[in-house]
Amino acid sequence: MRWLVTAALLLGSTGAAFADTYVYVSMAPEQKIRIFKLDPADGRLTPVDDVAVDGAPGSLGIDPRKKFLVASLRTTSKLASFEIDSASGKLKALGTVDLGQGQNAAFVGTDRTGRWVISASYMAGKVVVHRLGDDGRIESPAVETVTTAVTAHSFSTGRDNRFVFVPHVAPNAVYQFKFDPETGKLRDAGKASGGAEKAGPRHIAFHPTLNLAFTSDETGSSITAYGYETGTGLKPVQTLSTLPAEFKGPNTTADVKVHPSGRFVWVSNRGQDSLAGFSIDAAGRLSAIGQTPTEQTPRSFEIEPDGKYVFGAGEGSGNLAVFNVDLESGKLTRLHTLEVGKSLTWVLALKF
Repeated sequence: MRWLVTAALLLGSTGAAFADTYVYVSMAPEQKIRIFKLDPADGRLTPVDDVAVDGAPGSLGIDPRKKFLVASLRTTSKLASFEIDSASGKLKALGTVDLGQGQNAAFVGTDRTGRWVISASYMAGKVVVHRLGDDGRIESPAVETVTTAVTAHSFSTGRDNRFVFVPHVAPNAVYQFKFDPETGKLRDAGKASGGAEKAGPRHIAFHPTLNLAFTSDETGSSITAYGYETGTGLKPVQTLSTLPAEFKGPNTTADVKVHPSGRFVWVSNRGQDSLAGFSIDAAGRLSAIGQTPTEQTPRSFEIEPDGKYVFGAGEGSGNLAVFNVDLESGKLTRLHTLEVGKSLTWVLALKF
C-alpha cells in the first residue's frame, strides 16, 4: 500500500511540474523580455528572469510543441528565437536573422506545424516566411517574401493550416494566401474586405471550434466576425462597435483574443483604455457585454491557456493588469496590478 501512495504522490508532483504557466512580457525601452510564473490559485505573478535582447522587443510567438519562442526585435529589424526550459520557463537565446532595413515585423509567430516562422512588416508592407530548424534556429534566407501593402499588421493561419490571413489597416482588407505547409510558399488568394468602411483590420484571431475569425478594426473602433470556408477563405458577417455609446474621444483598437472555451472574445481599446468584451452564441453571432478599464494604451493583452485569467499590458503605463474571468458571463474583475517597466509592447502566456 505504501508504494501505491508514494507512486501517487510522485505522479502528482510530476503532473504539477508540467502544469506550470509562464507569462512573457516585452519591455521595449529596456530591450528585455521579462518572465513571470503564474500562481493558478490567485493569479499572482512572480518574476522568474529577465532576458536581454538586441533591439526593442515587440511581438512574441510560441511554436505548437512549446519548445521555442520567437520574437520581433523592431528597432534592429531582426527576428530572434529562444529555447524554452519547460522546468523553469526560462529562455536560452538561439540566434537572430535580419529582415532588412525598414522591415521590422509588427507581428511574428509560427504556422500550426511549427516548421515555419511567419512575420508581417507594417511599414514595408511585406509578409515573410522563414524555416524554423529542428534546433529552434530561424534559418536564413527566407523561403518566401511577398510584398502586399503598407500597414500589414499581423497574421493567422486557418485552423486547417492551408491559409495565411494578413490584416491590413489602410487598405481595409484581410489579404489571403494559400499556404503550402511542406514548402512554406504562399499563393495569392484574394482579399476579404473589412467589415465596414474604414474599419481597418489590425489583428485576427480564430475561434477554437467554429469556422469563424475575428478582427480588431483599428480605425473603425470595432470588431468584425468573419465566416471561414475551406477553399475560399473569409467573408465578413458582422461588425460591432467596441466603444460605449457615450464615449466621444479619440480611440483605436489593437489586439483581439478568443477565450479558450469559444464563448467570448475581447478587443483592446486604446484611448478609452479598456478591454471590450463580446459573447459568441452557438451560431457564431456576437453580443456586446461591456468594456472593462485596463492599463493606459493596451497594445497587447493575453488570455492564459486555462481561461481563468486575462493579462492587460500597458504600453502607456508600463504596468501589467491581471483580471479574473467569470466563465459564465465573461465579466473581467481586476485582481492585481504590477509595475513592470517603462512601456509594455507584448504579453504572452504559455502552459506546459
